[in-house]
Amino acid sequence: MSPRAESGSPVNHLEEDGSAHLTVFKTSLFFSGDGFAVFDPAGHLVFRVDSYGGPDTHDKDELVLMDAVGHAVLTVRRKRPSLHQRWEGYLGERHDDSKPIFSVKRSSIIGHSGLTVEMYNNPGEEYHIDGSFHQRSCTVYEVNVDHSNHRSNHDEKVVVAEIKRKVDPDAHVLLGKDVFMLCVKQGFDPAFAMALVLVLDQISGNGDGLFDYLASAEVHPADEDYEEHEKS
Repeated sequence: MSPRAESGSPVNHLEEDGSAHLTVFKTSLFFSGDGFAVFDPAGHLVFRVDSYGGPDTHDKDELVLMDAVGHAVLTVRRKRPSLHQRWEGYLGERHDDSKPIFSVKRSSIIGHSGLTVEMYNNPGEEYHIDGSFHQRSCTVYEVNVDHSNHRSNHDEKVVVAEIKRKVDPDAHVLLGKDVFMLCVKQGFDPAFAMALVLVLDQISGNGDGLFDYLASAEVHPADEDYEEHEKS
């Protein structure tokens, strides 16, 4: 499930159930540029995106997810032309001879749709992303693919990651959308999940309405923050 063994995710601080609850900051809050900083519950930096395009800032179609010390973990690159807004993911830093290990694309070019994630090394492994990234409320599902007709069985899907609004534990209020939670279930690669966040952020920022169709949906804060809020 997901390229965990290959990417070597540096997340060590896990919950009792083996899940990882990460806090994601858009670094444009504090610095010039447009990147991300991702922290574990202990406050340790685990991932970062210094600026879109890495050192080649002119290339806005390629994003490099790095660990805390700046080593490339995964690279996502927009595939052009593509009616489905397809992105492809590469292990580590991408080179001219690198082969993609996964792709992310719109499930449909017509109307409102989620995203479909396909793993090139395992055709039977597929994920779907539904929700509103604009509202920081998305769910990543692993779906069962029927090899006989290559169709996805939406009745057999398992939640593997969620994007949620974050609640300030002291003030008990929702924080701004530039700070949110990435909750990753046991067995799913946190680096892979964060690479999906990068693609969601880029597609959502294109102004085509994708993932904004649930803008009126109920926003679900992170479970542990919600429970804390209920106790207050």
